[in-house]
Amino acid sequence: MEALTYTALLHYHEVSLKGKNRARFEQILLSRVQEALHGLGLKVSRIPGRILVRGVPEAKRKAVKERLEKVFGLSNFAFALEADPDLDRLAELALRLIPKDAKTFRVSAKRGNKKLPFTSIEAEREVGGRIAAKTGLKVDLKHPELVVFLEFALDRAWVYTDRLRYPGPGGLPVGASGKVMTLLSGGIDSPVAAWRIMKRGAKSAFVHFHSYPHTDFASAVKAKREAEVLAAWQGGARLYLVPLAGVQAEIFAKSPEKYRTLLYRRFMFRIAHRLAEREGAGALVTGDALGQVASQTLENLHAVSKAVDALVLRPLVGMDKVEVIEEAKRIGTYEISILPQQDCCSFLEPRRPATRATPEELDEAERDLRVEDLVEAALGKAELLKLPSPYKGEPLPDPEPPEEA
Repeated sequence: MEALTYTALLHYHEVSLKGKNRARFEQILLSRVQEALHGLGLKVSRIPGRILVRGVPEAKRKAVKERLEKVFGLSNFAFALEADPDLDRLAELALRLIPKDAKTFRVSAKRGNKKLPFTSIEAEREVGGRIAAKTGLKVDLKHPELVVFLEFALDRAWVYTDRLRYPGPGGLPVGASGKVMTLLSGGIDSPVAAWRIMKRGAKSAFVHFHSYPHTDFASAVKAKREAEVLAAWQGGARLYLVPLAGVQAEIFAKSPEKYRTLLYRRFMFRIAHRLAEREGAGALVTGDALGQVASQTLENLHAVSKAVDALVLRPLVGMDKVEVIEEAKRIGTYEISILPQQDCCSFLEPRRPATRATPEELDEAERDLRVEDLVEAALGKAELLKLPSPYKGEPLPDPEPPEEA
């Protein structure tokens, strides 16, 4: 039998609800699909309500599936056979898709072209009757083992089965909601926070803080690998590696012990905010979850955030750790995140950290610090890694520890 060549039929839901802005969102989604399928030699086009990827051979179907599963904005997609809107021809093509183990089926038709000389119900009956006559399969409208889908739009038609239909990640296409800067710790939470905000259409740049040489450099390597996983969901990424040891030493020498971790985080926010301005990012994103650790009480989150005049987004704020871990496993960052590391906040960590600090208390604790000089010094030592899309370039080698921290 001749090898099948498919048209991938891409559907979206939330994008289609955008009213006057719909065309802009659809164009961004089209660009994201083209970017995700780069190098596969396929033709991507858009018709009302759908994106089409034509000429998908069986040999490339798995690769196309794996890439489309990472395109935010798609609600689902299917590998279909395309033809003129002729019911005899569609029934013929449908027979090529019927698996040997199926015993019952039904046909579901969606007719976008209302000028066709048949209704959706008539198409279902005609094609279903031909399938039943040729195969002996029984029609079961309520609990079929197989569903055959027919779609009609403009002057074309497509047929596929539920076994060739896959869920997309949903959400909005990356780039539709601007850009953010995610503080990437190397742990479990922050990559999930980045993924969640990317799902809402924001492209993320990343910043990781390390305390090398006072701690090992493993967290920076992990952050780079996490960012590489996330890059597949948004088409590349920019990751800044920033040494924090100089800031921490100053805080250790001049500020009360119980506030150290919170002051570390205030400086992270200041530095991340400066980098966000450099990147044109409109918000900071963190993996904070309310009450998870001492620095994440309601009071401490507020006191830390007051260090910057910036929008701070916390996509995980209402999630528990089990939920975050399950999501990290689904998106592919968990196995990287659990590798051992020495977190920068563990360097010179207070024995009894403050749990209900106020902005005024932290301002007073920073009174003797050269805040702007410390921020500038850290920015001057920041290293930028430009991580390519996995579909457009070779991965970068893991970063090496800086010669001078």
